[in-house]
Amino acid sequence: MHSLPLFVRLAGRAVILVGDGEAADAKRRLLERAGARIVGEDDAAAVLAIVADDDAAVARLKARGVLVNAVDRPALCDFTLPAIVDRDPVLVAIGTGGVSAGLAAALRQRLEGMLPAGLGELARGLYAARDTVRARFPDGAARRRAIAAALAPGGALDPLVDHDGADVAGALTGQDGAGVVRRIVLASPDPDDLTLRHARWLAGADRVTHRADVPRAILDRARADAAREATDAPPATAAAGEKVVDVAMMR
Repeated sequence: MHSLPLFVRLAGRAVILVGDGEAADAKRRLLERAGARIVGEDDAAAVLAIVADDDAAVARLKARGVLVNAVDRPALCDFTLPAIVDRDPVLVAIGTGGVSAGLAAALRQRLEGMLPAGLGELARGLYAARDTVRARFPDGAARRRAIAAALAPGGALDPLVDHDGADVAGALTGQDGAGVVRRIVLASPDPDDLTLRHARWLAGADRVTHRADVPRAILDRARADAAREATDAPPATAAAGEKVVDVAMMR
């Protein structure tokens, strides 16, 4: 392992930024998103620095013991900046040790499409459910097994499926929780035109209700064991714990 990945809390902390131009501006935006206080080279409080275009500054800062990222010069870097998928509070960082920023960016783009927008909300739900889950599973090993089962592929809280509004505590403790009905109105019969959210809903549905004119290619995006029901009357409610997706074509 060429580097140890770390997540550093920068809110309110001084970070040196040296340089001008597009590269420096991009790093400035990144530091601002992290809440850093951006300072000049002479600030003695800073222990991290990003240098865009000044090798002499890199040498001076390293001599002071400051850890330096030299943009596009991996051989000079004490640390590198990863490509980031942000699902606050979930952060996914992809690094190549400065070998290929393009590869890191391509992987980030693929992961952006795979990870639901509500993944951060799931993380907050898991945090909020800690006391309930501890009470239900006082044994640590049993608790870990229950959480692992819920988060496994196809599990009640599969993190690659959108769980908007899910009863996280209920899913972890074996309680049914409230059912949910989600509705999809299709503008196109082509399954490739499904939004990522709609594709995830179908993939996680227990039951799919649909109008007669909805193409089979769309319905096939639901998991194989999901019940399918052609109906002219969209369901108003779902059974306890049931995820229903209702699909219709735009008129």
